[in-house]
Amino acid sequence: MTGDQVIRVRGEAELVARAGHLFGTVGSEFLCAANDMSTWSRPNDRAAVAQRMGASLAEGVTVRKLYTPTALTDEAGRHHLFEVAAVGALVRVCASPLPHETIVIDRRVMILADPVPTRDRGFTVTSSPSLIEGVCSLLDAVWQASDPLDVYLRRDRPRIDADQRKILRALAEGLTDETAARRLGVSLRTYRRRVAELLASLESASRFQAGARAGELGLTR
Repeated sequence: MTGDQVIRVRGEAELVARAGHLFGTVGSEFLCAANDMSTWSRPNDRAAVAQRMGASLAEGVTVRKLYTPTALTDEAGRHHLFEVAAVGALVRVCASPLPHETIVIDRRVMILADPVPTRDRGFTVTSSPSLIEGVCSLLDAVWQASDPLDVYLRRDRPRIDADQRKILRALAEGLTDETAARRLGVSLRTYRRRVAELLASLESASRFQAGARAGELGLTR
């Protein structure tokens, strides 16, 4: 794209067809901002995204990813963020919804997602310097006020001791209470009491909810 070009596309298929080549032109900086994982990284594509990101980072590209806490409520989404952070991407979590769900490439091309519609989502692809500068100014301010992923996960994290971590692993593996109690070397009654205490610590009403909450806080890693 050149000049102040602005194009509108409808749906992900058209976005990929008309703008997909832009992702191979990143020279120095790639910024992705989204409220959750569904806008820019479809589940089946996340492994490929992480692989491409690792290659870009190896070439010296700065990769920044900005999400809201909603992105951490899904186990696959959390895994993707941990994966891209592990290869060197800068990942931050902001407290409030983002003003724009956006991808910016080298501050010369921007893809702006429409609010979620009832039908195929619309996208604006632009190389307009004034539009890009305006959105980037907003996103830069949100970025500075947001927590790095590891800091966000540590903040207000419940205190979980070694025995409770073993219980979390047992719950994640789907062990029966009897099997888990034998593994931990405690009575069935003691095990169930400790499970109840763990649920209380995680402010969870069920074992499933406790597992999700522990994953969100990074306690299962």
